[in-house]
Amino acid sequence: MTLQTVLTPPTDATPADLITEGAAALDAVSSSARLDAELLLGKATSLSRTALRMSPERRVAADQCAAYRSLLERRRQGEPVAYLLGTQDFWTLTLTVTPAVLVPRPETELVVERALLHLPAASTASALDLATGSGAIALAIAAERPHVAILATDVSVAALDVARGNAARLGLDRVQFRAGSWYDPVGPQRFALIASNPPYVAAGDPNLEPAVLAHEPTIALLADGSGFAALEAIIAGAPAHLQPDGWLVLEHGWQQASRLRNLLELAGFRHVRSHADLAGHDRVTEGQWPAKPE
Repeated sequence: MTLQTVLTPPTDATPADLITEGAAALDAVSSSARLDAELLLGKATSLSRTALRMSPERRVAADQCAAYRSLLERRRQGEPVAYLLGTQDFWTLTLTVTPAVLVPRPETELVVERALLHLPAASTASALDLATGSGAIALAIAAERPHVAILATDVSVAALDVARGNAARLGLDRVQFRAGSWYDPVGPQRFALIASNPPYVAAGDPNLEPAVLAHEPTIALLADGSGFAALEAIIAGAPAHLQPDGWLVLEHGWQQASRLRNLLELAGFRHVRSHADLAGHDRVTEGQWPAKPE
């Protein structure tokens, strides 16, 4: 069944009708079908959700109906809403996103939360965000800690273009961005905090939704070594780039916390602990590099 058989094609459709029909069309592919429909209709009409709700009986122009149905069809094929809108809210920021970067998830806000706890409000320390993608972690920290010097790296030049654009649009140009793999662009520099949401999904992981694999960049999703290759590389390089008593904060898969804690402890980190996301899964693990490593 195609979208055109699901939706009626009147040229004088109302927002209320279109949202109801769109929600029905997306019900099988989205757990937030009505919200998706509202957001996509807002994109097609350049109206906010509030404006659409305040005028449920207004007439939507034929070209806007067509644009809406095109967006709905793409969503039915699994394309993330954030790519269709071109933006995604994260922390207190609205970020531009493209298929060059992962869509920032609410779970990653826990990385920001933990990072801010290790960077006092008046801190003039330095922080490093590895595999920055859209710049979500680095820019969220920068927005909250205006005196912290932040460097963000990514192996993807296309992703860094998105991140730099976000920094410029948000007035956070002081964040530096460099291209390269993990610590390669950093040189001998050391930081009070290193944070990362690296690729941590193993190829063939049955928990990875097919739509995510089909539309989001696999370079930012999949890692060798049962999903641990990137995490292990970050841990191995961290001692050479952390200041004494500096912190390493890592996002990871919901079943990886125990092994990751062991890896950090074997590497010499102290105060190793994991923190649960809103679903109750251990999602972020951190450790402190001692002032005097044993």
